[in-house]
Amino acid sequence: YVMLLMLSPYTPRFQSRVSLPGVMIRPYLNGFTIAFNVSQPNTWQPYVDSMHHFLAAYDDKVQEEKNIECVPGQYFIQGGNDSEEKKACQFKRSLLQNCSGIEDPTFGYSKGQPCILLKMNRIIGYRPGAGVPVNVDCKVQGNESHLRSVDFYPGNGTFDLMYYPYYGKFTHVNYTSPLVAMHFTDVQKNYLVPIQCHLNGKGIINDLNSDCFLGRIIFTLSIGK
Repeated sequence: YVMLLMLSPYTPRFQSRVSLPGVMIRPYLNGFTIAFNVSQPNTWQPYVDSMHHFLAAYDDKVQEEKNIECVPGQYFIQGGNDSEEKKACQFKRSLLQNCSGIEDPTFGYSKGQPCILLKMNRIIGYRPGAGVPVNVDCKVQGNESHLRSVDFYPGNGTFDLMYYPYYGKFTHVNYTSPLVAMHFTDVQKNYLVPIQCHLNGKGIINDLNSDCFLGRIIFTLSIGK
């Protein structure tokens, strides 16, 4: 009981178990294969619905009401006591441009050009990239001609420093994780196309064979006509 009293509910005493970020994708529906036929809306509509549901917290009006505009390119370090509520920087879904679901509410799925969102796992106090924004790249595993074009949003596919560090769910209550959208605009149809996306930056580990989610993720696109 005495030892429990010594623990802070705001910051873990030991964080060595999860010291580097893993990554995850959205939409995620029962696995890492995103399969649909362009001509059959019922096969891609669940992915679209999942994307809209996930991005609801990123609606521009929601972000403007709850969060503040921050200075890009630098960490947003906040002082004060651990128990003080921290401010969060705005991440508006409009930053995702063609993958925002605003102009194209199907996120490209109706055209066979799906958008996939990438997010880093939250780690309290972590400052990725050692002062330089972490960026994302994606490569096909296998026949390179099966993936001819990928667009990244926002910008060139970076996680801006202003969204870090994260202070934990008790005090950083309005925090929304920054995202990178990957728009697969030219994928070979009627093939299984395995793709690996990496985080790149100082201090990032993305080649550990024993953990395929540490700094990278592998998923498969299967787009039928």
